[in-house]
Amino acid sequence: MGKQVVLTFQGKEELEKELEILQTVRRKEIAETIKQAREFGDLSENAEYDEAKNEQAKLELRIIEIENKLKNATVIDEEDIKSDVVSIGCKVRVRTEATGEEQELFIVGSTEANPFQGRISDESPVGAALLGASIGKTVKAETPSGVRAFKVLAITT
Repeated sequence: MGKQVVLTFQGKEELEKELEILQTVRRKEIAETIKQAREFGDLSENAEYDEAKNEQAKLELRIIEIENKLKNATVIDEEDIKSDVVSIGCKVRVRTEATGEEQELFIVGSTEANPFQGRISDESPVGAALLGASIGKTVKAETPSGVRAFKVLAITT
């Protein structure tokens, strides 16, 4: 059994959609590319064929990876998410104490994390520090730029 993966309902849907595209559209595209590359002749010196086969291997690895994540997924039930404390699946409005900057963060499992979109993992230093915090509480997290304090301003589901 693989590592347990925590997903939001949206994250599970996105993985299922990606898997569907990879298994149908991308597999056919790569198979066609391999077919065309074979027509170039000698496979031992055919760079197009080698590249297509490498692409096929990467595709199959990604398909296996997604299937394993979905098989080992625990989907967060949105009805179980409370807005009185920070938990996976909720949005948190925080203020960085040092700068006064406010930002909204969506706490998700590591599979769905994308800091550039404000989606932080529950396993990240800031995400882990925020878990269990209530509105008005200030938490400290070790970040690459040093220890930073964040005050929880709001929690929504």
